Amino acid sequence: MPLTILVVDDDLGTRLSISDYLELSGYSVITANDGQEALVMVDEYHPDLIVTDIVMPRMNGYELVRRVRQQPTFRLLPVILLTARTKTQERILGYQSGCDLYLPKPFELEELAAAIRNLLERAQIIQSEYRFSHKDNLSSATPTKVVDAHQSLFTHFQKSQLLSSLTSREQEVLELLTHGLSNAEMGQRLHLSPRTVEKYVSSLLRKTETSNRAELVRFAIKHGLVE
Repeated sequence: MPLTILVVDDDLGTRLSISDYLELSGYSVITANDGQEALVMVDEYHPDLIVTDIVMPRMNGYELVRRVRQQPTFRLLPVILLTARTKTQERILGYQSGCDLYLPKPFELEELAAAIRNLLERAQIIQSEYRFSHKDNLSSATPTKVVDAHQSLFTHFQKSQLLSSLTSREQEVLELLTHGLSNAEMGQRLHLSPRTVEKYVSSLLRKTETSNRAELVRFAIKHGLVE
């Protein structure tokens, strides 16, 4: 079943161009004219991601994101804000409202699609990791058929050694990473550039001997490296 994307914009041309491109990319797309209509559609269709303009009648994009984030079910729902407003303070308002990415207009549809793929993959990784962790806790009393060699060798002593080797900044990045934040959003939280955040992520991958972010997230959750 294709993933569902909600596109919210009061400009018909923008809605159609984004919708057509995303449908050709294999997504199921639903649209709304403004924030109020979008809230209804979020409750009804439970989309996998929202792409929304900021300046709209009745309810703007900032308020839409805040209202969506107030619902526990959609706390981790990926949201991309699209706007012609490019001032730093306006971007800060976007991130403070809870968006995952702030994409200024004009933008290339190919760039938007790439951002959507990245956010959806990240969201699915986080969701699967939490489901995996929950399932593992439920079945901890029964023997497993397959034992992860990396996990079996990870003793309490090794955990203590690893924790002591992490800098306070690396621990902060690891915590935010397991909550599904992008480099840009982690940078906003920690007052770092995305490139600097990426350097900390690379260091974490090296220290945990994991090869990608998905493995790093699983490793951190499984071994109690994060709260």
